Amino acid sequence: MSHFKRPHRTLRRPFILGLTGSIGMGKSTAAAMFEREGVPVFDADAEVHRLQGPGGALVAAIEARFPGTTGRQGVDRQKLGARVLGNTHELAALEAIVHPAVAKAQHRFLMRHRARDVVVLDIPLLFEKGGWRKVGAIAVVSAPAWMQTRRVIRRPGMTRAKLKAIRRLQVSDRVKRMRADFVIETGRPKSETHRQIRAIASCFRTR
Repeated sequence: MSHFKRPHRTLRRPFILGLTGSIGMGKSTAAAMFEREGVPVFDADAEVHRLQGPGGALVAAIEARFPGTTGRQGVDRQKLGARVLGNTHELAALEAIVHPAVAKAQHRFLMRHRARDVVVLDIPLLFEKGGWRKVGAIAVVSAPAWMQTRRVIRRPGMTRAKLKAIRRLQVSDRVKRMRADFVIETGRPKSETHRQIRAIASCFRTR
């Protein structure tokens, strides 16, 4: 774990730790480890899946704006991705539907855990969409570029061209590492990654 700087904000309850990282860097694994340490985690991606899944609250609005991208199982992420990836206007239209709903769910999460010492907001686009301004400290998950590529290319429907397009939408790993309070190295054995996370969680506990 690289520790660049201590958080400057007062440790009020709950202290909000932003967890982020580029695609394929191991953020989901890190989030699960925080949960194993007893730290509540709000998973923005999981919330999006719920909102866009069967019976999801956003399915109708997405179908209205992007006809043919939904079905009995909710949003077809492959079809929707093909419509918005690389198209700034269409992506902005989708975000205008999704982001407010996720923000409301995040607020409910924070209220539910307001007595806890620390909570984690697992947000993929923490830097890109300005979420970093609302957290007390930032933990970035990172791995070597070759490992990132190997992990992502294994995903169903993923191509190198699609990965390149996704990377263009994300702040680079190098910049994220520079801006982080903590860097969690996920290119190492999982036991080492877990040790790093245990150490980070302990920084924000008041008892």
